[in-house]
Order: sequence, then structure tokens, then C-alpha cells
Amino acid sequence: MQLDISAQSLPVYEALASQVRLNIIHHLSIRPMNIRELADAVSLSSAIMTMHIKKLEKAGIIRTEMIPGKAGIQKLCVLNVDLIEINFPHLEARFNECHQSELSVGHYTDFAVEPTCGLATDQKIIGEFDEPRYFLDPERVNAKVIWFSKGYVEYRIPNFLLSSHRPQELEISLELSSEAPLTNENWPSDISFYLNNIHLGCWTSPGDFGDRPGRYTPSWWPKVINQYGILKLVRITSKGTFLDGNKISEVTIEDVEIRSKQWTFKISNEDDAAHIGGVTIFGKDFGNYNQDIIFRLFYTNEEKGRNDLPE
Repeated sequence: MQLDISAQSLPVYEALASQVRLNIIHHLSIRPMNIRELADAVSLSSAIMTMHIKKLEKAGIIRTEMIPGKAGIQKLCVLNVDLIEINFPHLEARFNECHQSELSVGHYTDFAVEPTCGLATDQKIIGEFDEPRYFLDPERVNAKVIWFSKGYVEYRIPNFLLSSHRPQELEISLELSSEAPLTNENWPSDISFYLNNIHLGCWTSPGDFGDRPGRYTPSWWPKVINQYGILKLVRITSKGTFLDGNKISEVTIEDVEIRSKQWTFKISNEDDAAHIGGVTIFGKDFGNYNQDIIFRLFYTNEEKGRNDLPE
């Protein structure tokens, strides 16, 4: 699980802020247990234990399953995570100003994809599974999730820099996973990022996740296919390009023609990749993070207040 310093992550922090719930996590790390077993283990009533379980389940830390028992149906509690990462705001991004654009995952302007592939809104599948022609369907702009086993999608983003603005850093945030037939948590995929046709670097996604529903994934979505991804943060700075704080290339913000009137951003899994495992891109109302693809350009304004025109 990946968290940040925002209200969206508060349910997890609140769930962990209890010695009782920490004890429950320790017990579930050994084996799944039902409500009665957990209540006995921490010397609480089943009613109080149920309240703690609901809080942990809401946070996504555990999941529950209804299974047959000796006295009828019982609720089995299962630990849902084994690692939580917290992404803190970084000091380098605290510049004078910021332009932000949020682009729907279906608002691509070019693509070349191979099955397995598809796309969906928050209400329905667009067209048919594994038919690349539907990537041209006019409804694609409403897509909230797209997936393909090989190929790329490319987006165009407006640039709102003025001549008095001095670009310092570009952040790109999006939720990604691999694309396996059905799902497979051990399905590595080398996903490359390009800005203005400059290769920024590559991230190896560990798998295509379907062990549990995504926090925002609609209830109608089939349980046997991709449910959520991992939030990735690409930062292009004057010192190079970084992924989640780790340097992945020497490409700097000066190298990518950042003053172009528009940018192109491409996400690909290429023919010569060491791991050809596809790409899934999650947008709003899907996955674990309720966002589309976010672009933030940080800059300093050298003549703040002056009436200026785009270059």
C-alpha cells in the first residue's frame, strides 16, 4: 500500500492509531482468524471487536470473507497488506508557482496496442474485450481505465508557461500496473515514459493486481481482472529524472523542450523490453487513487504581476 500526506490517506492513519488494532494486525500476520478468535486473543467482546475490524477493513488493511463454520457462517479476517509506504512532500517542489493539469486516461491522442486490451468508463466496458479498434471509439475520452499487453498510448498536454516564468520541475503522477490475462501478481512489465519524444526512463511493474477490489473500482467490475495499480511519481528536474525519489536517467528539464506550446507524454511497453508484461492505467473512479494523470509544472515568476503573453 502506498500513502501520501493527504486527507485521502487519513482512514489508514486512523486505523493504525490504536494499540488494539495493532495487536489485531500482529495476530492476523500469523494466520487468518474469525471475529470470536480475535476477540478472545485480545480480551474484548465480539461486538467491540467487530467495530475495530470495520475500521481496519475500511482502511484496506484487512479484508473479510464469509465462510462456513461449525455454528453456521462466520466472518474470517485476513491481513491485506504486508508493506505500507508513505510519500512525503519534497522540498524541491516548493517554488513560487505551479501550473496543474489533470488529463483523463482516455484522452490519448495516439496509440498502438495489442490484445489483451480494452477500456471502460466507470459504468461499462467500451466496445468489446481484446479489440484494439475500440480504442478509436468516440466514448474513449470518458474511459477511466485502459489496458494493453504491448504497445503505447500518447497524450497531448497544454503548456501555460509565460515568458516571465522560469520552469524548475515537472511532476507527473499516475496509477499503473502490468496487464496479464486475468490477473497475476508476479507479472513484471517494463513500462517506459517519454516526454516530447525524449525517453525519461523505465519502471518495472511487479504485476497485475487482482487479489482484492480497488478502493474506488466500481462494484460491477469483474473480480477476475485488474483491480488496482501502484501510484508512481515521475519528476523531471535540473538534476535529472526521478521516479518516486530514485534517479532513473540523466534527462533534465532543459532537455525536454519544456517551453513547447504543448507537450506529448507517452507510456509504453516496447517490443525490445526485457519484460513485456503490458500496461494498465487507472483513472478516477478506478483503482486505489481517485485521480487521473496529473501534470504539475513548478516555476518561478521573475516578473510577478506584469501583464505578459505566452512566448
